[in-house]
Amino acid sequence: MMETQSDSTKIGLVAGWGRYPLVVADALRAQGQRVYGLGIKDHADRALADRCDVYHEVGLAKLGAALRFFRRHRVTRATMAGKIHKVRLFQRFHWIKHIPDWRCARTFFPHFAARTKDRRDDTLLLAVVEAFAQDGIHFAPATDFAPELLVKYGFISGRRLTIAQQQDIAFGWEIAKELGRLDCGQSVAVKGRAVLALEAVEGTDECIRRAGQLCTEGGFTVVKVAKPQQDMRFDVPTIGVGTIEMLSQAGGRVLAVEAGKTIIIDEPHVAQLARRKNITLVAVHHGDAANLSDAA
Repeated sequence: MMETQSDSTKIGLVAGWGRYPLVVADALRAQGQRVYGLGIKDHADRALADRCDVYHEVGLAKLGAALRFFRRHRVTRATMAGKIHKVRLFQRFHWIKHIPDWRCARTFFPHFAARTKDRRDDTLLLAVVEAFAQDGIHFAPATDFAPELLVKYGFISGRRLTIAQQQDIAFGWEIAKELGRLDCGQSVAVKGRAVLALEAVEGTDECIRRAGQLCTEGGFTVVKVAKPQQDMRFDVPTIGVGTIEMLSQAGGRVLAVEAGKTIIIDEPHVAQLARRKNITLVAVHHGDAANLSDAA
């Protein structure tokens, strides 16, 4: 049955993996929005259902079903939050588990069957956004509704940066920005201005894990930035408690993120954990790591 309520208080939330969708749902509800949650199967936290006015789970390749859900409820505004485990799309026989519906097949067939298209993050996510727009559903950045999640410039936790660490941040920044420009990843692990690991389809945590395996003495720095062409509607760099745990396990000592363009989920808890794990966490702008003198 089609809903008749005004669209002005409705917003759709396409939710992937992690706590980010939960935080966004809470922020939307606090602003008086009616949240129509669309959780990606095998990704979205089950707790999201309790934070939405209406909730439905949909398979990763069921684009047509997702569109019908929003149209049925007269949702014309939407946002997305949470990670999609893209690596699953490259597993053998993935198409058996993720059988696409007709709308999904029509949208993504060129990217998976034709040589003229690619499967980069921005390309695939932009195709999703455009498919929704064709049906009158327009996406806005989740940070428009929860701007407080974007980290502010400065020390978040930890000790004063050494000159070597400042140099590693500056060096890693340039590498990470180039990775982003190529739409390969957003993170790089470095030590002594040598690249230990680059992020690709596996994600930041696995990049950090690999750096630890290759640099068993530890003490390395991880830099995570937004892409130069970052579309804030999707794929915004995000860290949380899990990132700090992984960095600690791998032996890293510094995590530098881009101020104003990186989301920190549960920042007080992240800062507290970083202090306990003796990890320096800083939010910087281009070229200014040396200006961060004393820890907060």
